[in-house]
This record gives sequence, structure tokens and C-alpha cells, in this order.
Amino acid sequence: MEIKKSRKADLQNKRGLLLEIGLVVSLGLVILAFWYTPKERKIEKLDLQTAIVEEQITEITRQDQKPPEPPKKVEVKVIADLLQVVTNDTKITTEVDFAEFDENTEVIQQVEVQEEEIEDDQPFLIAETMPSFQGGDLNTFRTWVQQNVRFPQIALENGIQGRVVLTFVIEKDGRLTNIEVLQTPDRSLSEEAIRVLSKSPKWSPGKQRNQAVRVKYTLPVDFRVQQ
Repeated sequence: MEIKKSRKADLQNKRGLLLEIGLVVSLGLVILAFWYTPKERKIEKLDLQTAIVEEQITEITRQDQKPPEPPKKVEVKVIADLLQVVTNDTKITTEVDFAEFDENTEVIQQVEVQEEEIEDDQPFLIAETMPSFQGGDLNTFRTWVQQNVRFPQIALENGIQGRVVLTFVIEKDGRLTNIEVLQTPDRSLSEEAIRVLSKSPKWSPGKQRNQAVRVKYTLPVDFRVQQ
């Protein structure tokens, strides 16, 4: 007798259905696993290296205030020896010689007069006796300068003319020093003026309280072309 397998009992026909059912169940389990979240627990880690600092309470010390000292008593002693009460009949003797106070005696008071020291480095602008040049004053010296200056050729060619203002000092020995130019229209004119002043003869020095002093002068020198 040949055995025949029934198609209804053959599980191979339901293989696809069972596979789909298995996939659906697996998917459902995965979704449930994602939905389930356990409670989070936080664990704090203690820093063992941190030391606990204890606050120290400092006691406030108060100084005992001393009561103010009582004012010291000041004793005032009356010197009775300075005043001596006497009667009108008592004669008083003194050691003062009244002969020194004779009316005919002339009292001469001697006062020491110290002469004023004059600084050597500081020149005077005005002295009691001003310096003199060849028996004259500053105008005499200016005339001598104007007679000895020569008009520079370079200034003459360029048509340069004008006034040069200089300062200088008359020393105690009559020499002329410290020549400085205050104003000049051109360098060539000032150099010519300095050349002439440096060749000046000696002056008679100025005096202050009968002492020779340094005196400072200001001198204008004109450079004009005569037409």
C-alpha cells in the first residue's frame, strides 16, 4: 500500500506565513525594548584630595581703657626777694658809677661797615662809573667801528644791507669779550662786525664802589650802500 502525504498536513506550504509571523513578533520585541528605559542613577564622585578647611574664630580683644589722669597741680612760687618794701627814709646804695653818664661826655657809636662783595661773573648793565673808549663813551666806539668795517663783497653783489645788533662785555682789565649777535640780515655782515669788535683797543673799565667791574653793552652796526 503506497502512503500519500496530505497537502493540508504539509507544513512546507505554510512556511512563508510562519516566517512573516516570526518577523512581526521579533519586530514587536525590538520596539518594546526601545520603549523600556530604566531609571537613571547618578553617582557623585568625591574628591578625596580636597581638605575640609575649618574656620577659626578669632576672639576680639579689647584693651582696657585707663581713666584720664587728673590734671597736675602747678605751683606758682612768688619771688618776694625782687620787691623790697622800704620807707622813704631808707637810703639805697648802688654799684653803678654815674660818672659815666656825664652830660658833657660824648657817646660815639662805632658801626662796622662791611663792603659789598661784587660778583665777578655777573656783568653790570649800569655802573656808577661807566667804561670809556679813548676818552669817550659808547658813541665814540661806534664811530670807530663804522670807520673800520668793510662792506663784504658777497653781500654787495647780492644787494644785502641792513643793521647788525651785537652785545659784548668790557672786562675789568679793559678787554672786549663775549661778543654775541642778536640780530643780523646776513651772516657775512655779522662776521665782519665781529671781526672789527674783536680787534678793539682796550677800554677804561667801569667801576662800582671804586672797584673795577664787568659792564655789558649793546651796539648796532649799520651796513648801508651809499648811492
